[in-house]
Amino acid sequence: MSIVFGIIMPYAAAGIFLIGVVVRVLEWMSASVPFRIPTTTGQQKSLPWIKPGRLESPYTALGVVGRMALEILLFRSLFRNSRATLRSGTKIAYSEEKVLWLGALAFHWSFLIIILRHLRYVLEPVPRFVLWLQTLDGFFQVGAPVFYVTDAVIMAALIFLLLRRLCNRQVRYLSLLTDYVALGLLLGLVSTGIWMRYVATKDIVAIKEFAMGLAIFSPRIPENVGVLFYVHLSFVSALLAYFPFSKLMHMAGAFLSPARIPASLS
Repeated sequence: MSIVFGIIMPYAAAGIFLIGVVVRVLEWMSASVPFRIPTTTGQQKSLPWIKPGRLESPYTALGVVGRMALEILLFRSLFRNSRATLRSGTKIAYSEEKVLWLGALAFHWSFLIIILRHLRYVLEPVPRFVLWLQTLDGFFQVGAPVFYVTDAVIMAALIFLLLRRLCNRQVRYLSLLTDYVALGLLLGLVSTGIWMRYVATKDIVAIKEFAMGLAIFSPRIPENVGVLFYVHLSFVSALLAYFPFSKLMHMAGAFLSPARIPASLS
């Protein structure tokens, strides 16, 4: 079964991922947008003596780029998120919810760094920026192998996001099965990767040879890597195949949103 889990599943999942993402993006690009409907949260450009909000209500391409950069890199709209609660039975109170913003930011940035760190398995020589990321991520130098900060951060962020869906009544009511499937796949992927690195250590050289073989379409099943490696690889394959059909596609959809990418009318 190592051929099924080590070669057939990864290639099939990668094909589904690439084709699915391209099809979804083309569908979104072909959708008609008859009206300019940008989301604005600030003063639009009007009279000369009224100061416009260059990022809140951008009217130039540079302003749109700045707004999108803040949204993609720092989740600016989520930072402004608030929640409403009932007090004394009838009074509605609004409060900030920065914890959700912090958890989402921690997860996405940690996941990105981990993906970039894994480039060392498929590239030779290893790019300098990957080595720099490894050094920065493992600056604590705790134990051997080196402890990576992102491993702890992403696990804590995923547990927080899962507990939020389970413990918050409003969020639990709105949650669908697909929300839990995505979190389950991510938790399985991260937990098996952490266990392999710090507990059941594997032959890194054999794993790198296997990964590079997959990348150049010359796969070879490694020896003595254990069942856990194939479990981890199965989670990777399942996540890739599930990605185009899930809410995770917001990664591409954020760049095609008709409410964010156009400039406001002046």
